Amino acid sequence: MPTVAPLDLQGHVVAAHFLGDIPFFATAAGTIHRLDSGEKVTEAHQGLLTCIRDPFSPTLITGGEDGKVFRIGKDGAATLVADAPRKWINVVAGGPQNAVAYAHGKSSFVRQNDGSLKEFPESRSVEGLAFAAKGLRIAAARYNGVSLHWIGTNAPPVDLEWKGAHTGVTFSPDGRFLVTMMQENALHGWKLDGKPGENRHMRMTGYPAKVKSLSWSPKGKWLASSGAPAAIVWPFSSKDGPMGKAPLELGTRANIMVTQVAFHPAEEVLAIGFVDGMILGVRIADQKEALLRRPGNGAITGLSWSASGKLLAFSSEAGDCGVVDISA
Repeated sequence: MPTVAPLDLQGHVVAAHFLGDIPFFATAAGTIHRLDSGEKVTEAHQGLLTCIRDPFSPTLITGGEDGKVFRIGKDGAATLVADAPRKWINVVAGGPQNAVAYAHGKSSFVRQNDGSLKEFPESRSVEGLAFAAKGLRIAAARYNGVSLHWIGTNAPPVDLEWKGAHTGVTFSPDGRFLVTMMQENALHGWKLDGKPGENRHMRMTGYPAKVKSLSWSPKGKWLASSGAPAAIVWPFSSKDGPMGKAPLELGTRANIMVTQVAFHPAEEVLAIGFVDGMILGVRIADQKEALLRRPGNGAITGLSWSASGKLLAFSSEAGDCGVVDISA
């Protein structure tokens, strides 16, 4: 059994992330706790709604009920990115060249490194944002589909339509696919590199619950998802992605739902967090399982690997957090 360094925080913990080998834990109250030669605390928001790891820089990006967006560095220093009084910011994204996107109401906003701010109005409320890996292009998930915007031009957006509420969005690492989480128990995808007129839709259904956590494998061959009593892992290595293919089901447990998934940064190993607090590690190649944390103390709300892949941070809705050392 790997060693676990526990941390008990007050209240609901929204997310767990690493910056380098320093674990960070964000609470709904708005405090950011980090374990860096002892526990250190940053008071960020009056009510925190979201906290993500910026995929393009060693920082976190947070949004809150106070209308503020912060970028938080490895030392815990919080830099104000945006301030929208009386708005709730629960959707943020980090992009290339230090760009930050956030949304409130029917608009998404992109603040670039030079301080310039660009607004992209939508027909419906924005529920999810993601930057493409290359080029300043952003996807905004909303009711009935996704809008794709090029940040540096005034070109009209590309609309990817599919009926229903889209609550989150992610680009594949190679930029060939776009996948949304839906209000119904399903994922929906589009193939972005097809010829005009090709059927680009990918429908990924059969979940017993709503999907709230997604994670791409290091090279983008697999997309893992929560929303079932196993991690549902879709194959994306072929040119048509998962179309016509069955997903893997990893870490199956009778009726105990998966709440969080996180792929290892270098290997095809998946950490799976469950509603009862248990965490499993599963290797894709042979589906071998390792128990990383026993059940107890609330649903897993966050999972994140350190850059080295030797440490796994977790958080729970009961405030029970910690770091699993899998090299031990």
